[in-house]
Amino acid sequence: MSYFQIPLEIIKRKIIDKHEKAYKGNYKLFDYEKSTNIKTITNEFGETLTRVDGEIPVDLEIENGQRFLFISYDQSKYSHGLHKYPAKFFPELPRWLIKKYSEKNDIILDPFSGSATTNVEALLNRRHSVGIDVDPFSRFLAKVKTTFINEPELKNCIDDVLNEIIKYKPAFVNKRELPTFPYRDNWFNSEILSELAFIKKIIKKVNYEINISNFLKICFSSIIRAVSNADNNCTRTVVRKKLNKNIFPSMALTKFAEVIITNSLRMYEFSKNIPRNIIVEFPEDNDARKIKYPDEYFSLTLTSPPYVNAVDYPRTHQLEIYWLEFANGSLTELKRKHIGTESVKVEDYKLLHKIGVKEADKKIENIFKKDSRRAFIAYKFLKDMEENLKEVYRTLKIGGKYILVVGNNSIRGEIFESWLYLMKIAENIGYKINSYFGSEIINHFIKVPREERINTDWVIILEK
Repeated sequence: MSYFQIPLEIIKRKIIDKHEKAYKGNYKLFDYEKSTNIKTITNEFGETLTRVDGEIPVDLEIENGQRFLFISYDQSKYSHGLHKYPAKFFPELPRWLIKKYSEKNDIILDPFSGSATTNVEALLNRRHSVGIDVDPFSRFLAKVKTTFINEPELKNCIDDVLNEIIKYKPAFVNKRELPTFPYRDNWFNSEILSELAFIKKIIKKVNYEINISNFLKICFSSIIRAVSNADNNCTRTVVRKKLNKNIFPSMALTKFAEVIITNSLRMYEFSKNIPRNIIVEFPEDNDARKIKYPDEYFSLTLTSPPYVNAVDYPRTHQLEIYWLEFANGSLTELKRKHIGTESVKVEDYKLLHKIGVKEADKKIENIFKKDSRRAFIAYKFLKDMEENLKEVYRTLKIGGKYILVVGNNSIRGEIFESWLYLMKIAENIGYKINSYFGSEIINHFIKVPREERINTDWVIILEK
């Protein structure tokens, strides 16, 4: 009797049929042919927005304070769709800004690179780029998403891996092969633990180039949350009993089989469309507050910094971090490296701190009266971003742009307008405000409490 609830042989045949059709050029997994449509609309609050569907025209006119609703069709295009990631760019936005404010062969920086949307778009548009992130998981994902993969090699590897998956029996995994990390048995059913360990063992045995092995690891990582007991869509990795999540034997193996085929199609298309002479770097020893590149090195810097007090990235990816062996215990030290982190020490928030911007300091003072810890978190975010703004200013060429996509927050009932405060700080450093506009948020794979959620990102275009 087969171990699989859904026979994997059937799944394999179905997926390989799809794969072979794609390989012969007769199958199209993704529909990218979307024409641009621009129109003026009114939202539910009676506010006027400019709606842009699909590709954003390079010559689209911007007025300060204008509000846009960008409808993205490319969030799964090429390598963008390899792995879920909270609060990430939709590709059309950085693509448009890269084309508008840089030239081919320029060097672009993203100091909060996250899942590397900026770097992927820079590569596709023939710009060199550097992505900086303190999180090892993010750097690993970014590297995979920007690396060329040989199509015949990957096709052969996937066939080998699928053939190994078919052979699975629970007896093939012993307890010594199961990873050890906090609350492991709370996060995973015993059957799923065994299946994941078996997949990991297959990946380790793969005798192909490192780029393909890393690609398989990211495919593996992309299914971990889905087959765990944790809520799939919450940025905080939590088990919700009311969710009644349906986890069943064979689920991990089945999902992995599906994902490696689907993602391989993405990587085939991506690899066919990228130039081979463009450099992408993800240095391990850099920080957004300490950029180890020369003065006036970058032509454009484009990023979406973390939300203050909103996304705990290590906690979001903690299961993936454990399974990929980036850590096996407490993630506190990694959390403290992140800008916008909630992981702060008690002695830091006993006293009121000020940043030196009148509007921001008044808001921090109001928050401090209600919650001294969150007041310090807000202050620390602005202080860290001040250091980042200085470093980018130093490394940016004269006339170069620093474009930030900034989300605001409501903290203890106080609207914390990060974009306004950062513009004031930037002007104090020496930047000129080129322009700014609003981008309405549709879906960021992020669950923030309703009372703390703001529905507009602000795009600030600074100039050195």
